[in-house]
Amino acid sequence: MCGIVAYVGPKQAQPLLLEGLKRLEYRGYDSSGVAVVGDNNLKIARAKGRISVLETKLNDLGGLQGSLGIAHTRWATHGVPNETNAHPHRDDTETIALVHNGIIENYTALRTYLEKKGHKFYSDTDTEVLAQLIGELHNGGLDLESAVQAGLREVTGAYAIAVVSVKEPGTLVVARKGSPLIIGLGDKSYIAASDASAIIAHTTQVIALEDYHVAKLTAGDDGPEMRTTTIDNVEVSPDILDLEMSLEQIELDGYAHFMLKEIMEQPQSLTDTLRGRIDKREGRVVLGGLNTLARDLVRARRIILTGQGTAWHACLVGEYLLEDLAKVTAEVEYASEFRYRNPIVEDGTIVIAVSQSGETADTLAALHEAKERGATALGVVNAVGSSISRETDAGVYLRVGPEIGVASTKAFTGQMTVLTMLALFIGRRKYLANDVITKYLEELDRMPEHIARILEQSDYIKDETKKVVDRDNWLFLGRGYNYPVALEGALKLKEISYIHAEGMPAAEMKHGPIALVDDGMPVVFVAPKGSQYDKVVNNIEEIRARGGRIIAVADEDDTQIEQYAETVFRIPHVPEPLQPLISVVPLQLLAYHAAVLRGHDVDKPRNLAKSVTVE
Repeated sequence: MCGIVAYVGPKQAQPLLLEGLKRLEYRGYDSSGVAVVGDNNLKIARAKGRISVLETKLNDLGGLQGSLGIAHTRWATHGVPNETNAHPHRDDTETIALVHNGIIENYTALRTYLEKKGHKFYSDTDTEVLAQLIGELHNGGLDLESAVQAGLREVTGAYAIAVVSVKEPGTLVVARKGSPLIIGLGDKSYIAASDASAIIAHTTQVIALEDYHVAKLTAGDDGPEMRTTTIDNVEVSPDILDLEMSLEQIELDGYAHFMLKEIMEQPQSLTDTLRGRIDKREGRVVLGGLNTLARDLVRARRIILTGQGTAWHACLVGEYLLEDLAKVTAEVEYASEFRYRNPIVEDGTIVIAVSQSGETADTLAALHEAKERGATALGVVNAVGSSISRETDAGVYLRVGPEIGVASTKAFTGQMTVLTMLALFIGRRKYLANDVITKYLEELDRMPEHIARILEQSDYIKDETKKVVDRDNWLFLGRGYNYPVALEGALKLKEISYIHAEGMPAAEMKHGPIALVDDGMPVVFVAPKGSQYDKVVNNIEEIRARGGRIIAVADEDDTQIEQYAETVFRIPHVPEPLQPLISVVPLQLLAYHAAVLRGHDVDKPRNLAKSVTVE
């Protein structure tokens, strides 16, 4: 979940590294650091806290001069967030410096081995073990590339690393296994990073390193050179990819926070997700990435959807959609549990991995487990060229553009939109009549317009949030398709406002959780008109009888709800299977305004990072 930037080329490294760190800060912001090789010296600056603290420290030092450097912003796993545990880490001879994203699972055994050889450790991190191990091999006579290869052959776990050495002042070595790392091909230079956002200002051409691959990057007088090998020193030829993003997409563009910008972008992001994929005249869903597996999808006996966090909630919506519209048995699994419970994967099973980043470690591990057991693997991801997109048999990209805010918003609506199209894609090939699917496609095409109307309520939602933002315990309740929306609404409030919130099926509330309800407790009901509307109203009555304060998400033409709710957020009326796409939007705004009103840093919530690339 940490962010890595590394540069080798003709320019001064520090400004590029700092710029990259600022763009990667959403991946971790406990501490940060920079190492630069220049004048045959290895110079390092590290600081606890945000990138701004490091920048101040560098200014006080007069800057680090040199055209080769590595940098890191940390989300702590091993060792508390402090300067000692911040990256980059050095070996004890101060010959090499290293930055790392991932977890070294056998670090205890490696540390014991190195301590017996006389090496002294200064931090509590697993990363320092890598620095000491590679330093031991490098000082023992191996060049830097060979030392990295040999060291990684001893490692169990996940890593994306960048390494520099004072012995090879023109060489940068990077490697990955399980954690993302891409290499940007610049003008007489290379810039490597965990994420395209740190590279896009300099180049649109990148190489996505594969697992167990090592790249040696040099930038000499004759131009840059790259050699890519496996950790066993077998040369490989990587593919060059074009980044499908622009610098403008990762700028705030006048918004106070990325989360607000991304909420407001949803009409456009859903338009982009749908573009070219629905043919209303022919009553068809066109998903080019699934053409080769269309027959397998129609014949599927069981579909397993897997993800984590917000993606898991999208999977729950997908389960309802697949069973309702495609009439196929579907179930949802937490990716983190799937691989450890000896899952049954029968012939005709399709596993769909859902992830914004395409790098979520738990989801990637579940995908590997499913493939090993013979399942056909599909991916629903946003990041082009990500690990999940490369390791699935087929898939569908969200196309919602880069999502910087830690709390996912437009990716969630994008995931639900893709899963809706997938259910219609299968259903049309199985039993859905042309007029039925045409109706759904026409309604789906109106979703961006519907969301734009909901977003106009932002100021009203803010004013209503002010009335209850001081309360520390909330419930979010929904039925059917809107049960996952209740879960997502509660998660958003927890993530960024730090208010304790629980989401659950509305009927489950009276089986215990209703004991939590006291006078004035905010209880959010996702209650658009549908097959279970009357039952939801009954649940609202039960909460009102205990003194709860009702906040309802309801249809624009629902006048009945005003009898029961102190606050009503209005949404257009749409068919039940499409309700989650719009009923979640007021809850995103509710969470955003609650966090701002409480004075929290919306885009950098405590203890969280955007892309969870460690188990």
